[in-house]
Amino acid sequence: MQIPTNFQTAGPFNLGGGEIVVIAVVFLVLFGGKKLPEMAKGLGEGIRNFKQAVKEPTEEEIRQAKKQEEASKEPAHKD
Repeated sequence: MQIPTNFQTAGPFNLGGGEIVVIAVVFLVLFGGKKLPEMAKGLGEGIRNFKQAVKEPTEEEIRQAKKQEEASKEPAHKD
């Protein structure tokens, strides 16, 4: 039985399970057990805020919508 050469068992970022464990241990040693949950919480809040900011209309979009609304309310002039 031959295994295809393009068959990959790696996870995200092309890292294997052992490599992910090594990276996790390094983070644990560098930042400690108390700091990691705080960092993860801050990262999650940052991502949430970014997604919210992307969904919100910009000031320019709000101005354009108001102009279009005002233009549609004005009566057409007949000569």
